[in-house]
Amino acid sequence: MEVLVINCGSSSLKFQLIDSDSEKVLAKGLCERIGIDGSSITYESEKCDKITKEIDMPTHHEAISAVIDALTDNENGVINDMSEVKAVGHRVVHGGEYFSKSAIVTDDVISKIEECNYLAPLHNPANIIGIKACMKLMKDTPNVVVFDTAFHQTMPEEAYLYGLPRKYYDENKIRRYGFHGTSHSFVSKRVAEIMKCPLEEIKTIVCHLGNGASICAVDGGKSVDTSMGLTPLAGVMMGTRSGDIDPGILEIIADIENKDISEVINILNKESGIAGLSGVSSDFRDIAKAIEEGNINAKSALNAYVRTVVRFVGAYVAVMNGVDCIVFTAGVGENNSVVREAVCKHLEYLGITLDKEANSKRGEEVMISTPESKVKVYVVPTNEELAIARETVELLK
Repeated sequence: MEVLVINCGSSSLKFQLIDSDSEKVLAKGLCERIGIDGSSITYESEKCDKITKEIDMPTHHEAISAVIDALTDNENGVINDMSEVKAVGHRVVHGGEYFSKSAIVTDDVISKIEECNYLAPLHNPANIIGIKACMKLMKDTPNVVVFDTAFHQTMPEEAYLYGLPRKYYDENKIRRYGFHGTSHSFVSKRVAEIMKCPLEEIKTIVCHLGNGASICAVDGGKSVDTSMGLTPLAGVMMGTRSGDIDPGILEIIADIENKDISEVINILNKESGIAGLSGVSSDFRDIAKAIEEGNINAKSALNAYVRTVVRFVGAYVAVMNGVDCIVFTAGVGENNSVVREAVCKHLEYLGITLDKEANSKRGEEVMISTPESKVKVYVVPTNEELAIARETVELLK
């Protein structure tokens, strides 16, 4: 059966229409730079090669409309109307304590997801837009939500507890949850297949580097630590998110700007990271162009970004008492050779040697370390959409 997978990110929207029986992708695409000047949709299907069209997409609502138009287009679409889609699988970032596994969408499920919006303000509202748009246009089609937090439920207590009074965990479940779980799970399994090693026998660090980014320590196929926390604001520096900072900074900024805590958190979520530090953009292509033009702040921001990635990778080598492979994935991880090389340069003490020719490739599944490298380094394009489609079909069965 045909399953439409919707994967809304903070400034992007991936989609795929998948035949779940053959797992063949009938059509796919990407809406980019949502809320940023120059937004566009890239679409390809059995009927056409990749087509890119500039469309004004100030919010995710317009992006969903563009996806539906592309799928039902008379010339290049693959379905006549949306009734041909038998199920829709949605990526949802945070389910709080309400959800520990995937769920079929109901009004109650949506309500509970909305209650978690404050935990993922850049993502959950976008996810809900996708869900509601699909429910409105395909009233009889079941929708399934797949949560990012599920894969990280194997973390030991010492990994997910914060150094806060115990009552906040016991009574309020304030703890590290982690995100990008669907991606970390898919990539760690795939790299084990590539290496022809049993998943249970290898130690992997997955670097999911996109506009949102997280690092995950995967020991024997299980998440044992991850950089994001209670919310997707924690961890490495990101496109518009600060990542980890001294919590005392919040009070200082509040005093300086005469803002309340929610306004300061909004700054950390939407005005910080690469965009805030560079003063250029959250898009790494814009950063690269600015660096070429001699922009010192853009270069400084990129260096700081790389350093935060290196810190977590190094920490997770220690957490697992070793590492067999490091994997780059997601938009930046798959396509930005400069970032990959800069990270690996800091990890030469592990015996990593980089194959610069292999590292120059973009968006391909490839080993970018040399055969002599003691720790193997790979680029593995993530396929969260296929993983979501599989869970959607399994749950409906």
